Amino acid sequence: MQDSIARSYLFVPGDRPERFDKACAAGAHAVIIDLEDAVPPSAKDAARDAVAQWLSPARPVLLRINGAGSDWFRQDLALCGKPGVAGVVLPKAERPEDIECVAHAGAPAVLPLIETARGMWHVHAIAHAKRVQRLMFGSIDFQLDTGIDGDDLELLYCRSQLVLVSRVAGIQPPVDGVTTAINDPEVLRADTQRARKLGFGGKLCIHPKQVGEVNRHFLPGEQELAWAQRVLQAASEAKGAAVALDGKMVDLPVIRKAEEIMSEARRSGN
Repeated sequence: MQDSIARSYLFVPGDRPERFDKACAAGAHAVIIDLEDAVPPSAKDAARDAVAQWLSPARPVLLRINGAGSDWFRQDLALCGKPGVAGVVLPKAERPEDIECVAHAGAPAVLPLIETARGMWHVHAIAHAKRVQRLMFGSIDFQLDTGIDGDDLELLYCRSQLVLVSRVAGIQPPVDGVTTAINDPEVLRADTQRARKLGFGGKLCIHPKQVGEVNRHFLPGEQELAWAQRVLQAASEAKGAAVALDGKMVDLPVIRKAEEIMSEARRSGN
């Protein structure tokens, strides 16, 4: 995206190079070539070689390398500074030292994936580490690590923490985790709208068919646009005087919210 931050991030397995170009054409704001969970141990080296051969500045992508505690981390670091790597997603991010290592390897940007209790505990330091662009939430692995059963109210505190920390650190709003229901647009809609309402700025996708829905549900809806237009019109007619709309006071924060909604709609072409 040229005028705004990325909303949709599409994973593509690193051992399936025939899918790389298709993923780039799927409409996602960013493509993540995955060398971690999507690639079995026996295929790690071949996947790394395939990615190295495919990378090009003409088609920048993100690269999810293997975690700092894995057997493949050091070898994956050799790809971090390659032309065509727009940023590196670091899974199981738990220490700012590991992020510094990725940055030192040449990664233009680092996107730590918070997937463990330890990572959440150290998220303040992680968010302030060198070249961190934004945080990502690996909600499924986080539930596994913490024993939390549920992805809604059960993780509300954790999601809110990522939003708060990102704001304080001055980095982009965080990216929410995947929706595993590939063929259920209603679940995807609910998950995406929940993320947006909580202050997330994007969402991870595991299938191309999810991309369009995520992009759409991160945009202001018709009701939001209508509300924003009415607020701005009322404020303009009031010429600085106090004004109420639908029984509610329209003050400066409300006006700024309406301006943000209209600005986002203009950037997206709505």
